[in-house]
Amino acid sequence: MEKAYKLLFNTEESDDLYVYCCGISQTLPGHSFGPALKPHFMIHFIMSGKGSFNIGGETYPLEKDYGFLIVPDELAYYVSDEKDPWTYVWVGFGGKRAQDIVSQLGLSLQQPVFKSSAGNAIYDLVKDMMDHNTFSVEDSLRRNGLLSLFLSVIASGISVTQRSDSGSANYYVSKAQAFVRSNYCNPIKVTDIANYVCINRSYLYTLFEKTLGISPQQYLTSYRISKATELLQLTQLPIESIALSCGYTDPLVFSKAFRQEKKITPSAYRKSLPKSNPVMDKDHLLLMEQLLEERHLESNDPN
Repeated sequence: MEKAYKLLFNTEESDDLYVYCCGISQTLPGHSFGPALKPHFMIHFIMSGKGSFNIGGETYPLEKDYGFLIVPDELAYYVSDEKDPWTYVWVGFGGKRAQDIVSQLGLSLQQPVFKSSAGNAIYDLVKDMMDHNTFSVEDSLRRNGLLSLFLSVIASGISVTQRSDSGSANYYVSKAQAFVRSNYCNPIKVTDIANYVCINRSYLYTLFEKTLGISPQQYLTSYRISKATELLQLTQLPIESIALSCGYTDPLVFSKAFRQEKKITPSAYRKSLPKSNPVMDKDHLLLMEQLLEERHLESNDPN
């Protein structure tokens, strides 16, 4: 048996992210659950005491300041210590974004355990969910907002080393590549990429070398030069405008990077293209130049 205070809520499966249940349990010695399945994600966080958690054929001895994830439709079992039984809070959640968010946290069936020093904040958030326990629009919105804060607090306490498996490495690299594709036209640096994916620059370098065989700087430069090559082929924009549109505020730096990548200068590359090469019509060209000029002015605006 356990002393438990828990709530279950009606949910809409179409919601992006919702609270399914939440609670606080002060367990008795040897209290156990399972082995059993849950239809949704559940995160337990240990406020005091000890116990063990089993999922995916692995057993994890746990204590205060540790949490564990139960994955939907995976057989799970957990039991409190006979001498120092644990007290924990838990939140069950689901929704269309649930799987993606759990992956972003670095948690999975292979990595279901985390540690956090923010136990008081986690407890307060779960207690707040429980205090707003009606099915009114106000309380439903508040609970789901608190769920996002709950997951955010957990995210802030998960170290990179807990996410260092190959799947997580691919995740970080994929997010970094997407950031470059969306921002190559801005004067971003590798530090900006690392900050976006929430890891330090040296770790980002290690992941890129391991996954792609090149550094983040090489990837950024190659992507920019590939876009510059397209503009040289498809437009008659001035070299300076092409440089600016690919994130280079200095045309000389752009020309140097282009030559290192293509073994030829931008001007010489354009001259080497067949005369029949299609170009954008004049109106489109004027519009491109106008947009680039506006971007250039904004980048030089001290405000």
